[in-house]
Amino acid sequence: MNFDLSPEQQLLSDSVERFVADHYPLDQRQLTVLSEQGFSSDHWQSMAELGWLGVGIAEKHQGFGGTQADTMVLMEQFGKGLVLEPFFASAVLAASALKYGGSEAQKQEWLPKIADGSAQLTLAYAEEQGRFDLHDVVTRAEQKDHGYVLNGRKSMVLHAASADAIIVSARTKGAQTEQAGIELFLVDTQADGVSIYDFPTVDGLRAAEIEFANVAIDAKAKLACTDGGFTTLNRVAIDGMLALAAEAVGAMEVLYKDTVAYTQEREQFDRPLSDFQVLQHRMVDMFMEYEQCKSMLYRATLEVVQQGDAAQRTVHALKYLIGKNGIFIGENAVQLHGGMGMTEELRVAHYFKRLLVIDAQFGNHDYHLAQFAG
Repeated sequence: MNFDLSPEQQLLSDSVERFVADHYPLDQRQLTVLSEQGFSSDHWQSMAELGWLGVGIAEKHQGFGGTQADTMVLMEQFGKGLVLEPFFASAVLAASALKYGGSEAQKQEWLPKIADGSAQLTLAYAEEQGRFDLHDVVTRAEQKDHGYVLNGRKSMVLHAASADAIIVSARTKGAQTEQAGIELFLVDTQADGVSIYDFPTVDGLRAAEIEFANVAIDAKAKLACTDGGFTTLNRVAIDGMLALAAEAVGAMEVLYKDTVAYTQEREQFDRPLSDFQVLQHRMVDMFMEYEQCKSMLYRATLEVVQQGDAAQRTVHALKYLIGKNGIFIGENAVQLHGGMGMTEELRVAHYFKRLLVIDAQFGNHDYHLAQFAG
């Protein structure tokens, strides 16, 4: 099978690679992490002007009209630079939710704004008791008058503090773990009763705990979701896992290449570390695990694009490999760098922390192994 990028995808990849090289040296990234919003507004605007925010959005909604394969190209390069901007939260998760579940009016209102960067959205799907199960939802939206009243709490909502609106999964009927009865709602972050508790995450990004206390929602804010809110949410999660896997593959490439370069420079007993056979074997293992993840990423992405029957099972396999192999590559990169591998001044530790967080998002590798086997 031909895995070469199309000319357009290659241009996109080269463009993002140059952007990352120019704007994401580690010292500059560390300063951006400490800023009030945790990312650069200038970088965000540049991404919008270059058309990256609209890669997965249809042309009729002012987007590029690309598929998950085009998003993969972007995210892999973002992973090489540990990009901080909320592309994943807004242009992947929120845009996918609108694309799969939004009414035409909702798409016309929000998708062009996501594409041009004038609005940021995010997705609130995780709850403390639910762990990795998307259908474990206790946040409730009770119908009242001509709308709904929302009550509940959402955890680890990415970039919620800088978002203009949040797409929230809530239960309108049914028991806590039933798939039926889950719906998605567009909620203004400035609405009465919405409390956002922002915090930095271990990998340098931003997330928030959100409380909804008697939040009044107009009936028009409910996404159409013709197949049900859970089905839409599951499709969004698949797109999210593919994007995260692509980002992880980019981070893995940096880790194994940095490790090879370091062992060629660092000497022990008057010889470079790379001359020692046992370390050569270790680095070959790192490379093989990276290549296995990249191959599985291509397979899973193409299956989802082509709507293959086994696509979801392949995505479970991909997420398992990304989690397991990412930890293996990160641990070996840190170990082969010695004590300095754990320092803030060396980028190895930052990439490893990002891989650990990616493993936990939308289910860790143990969870997806069980889903694959089941």
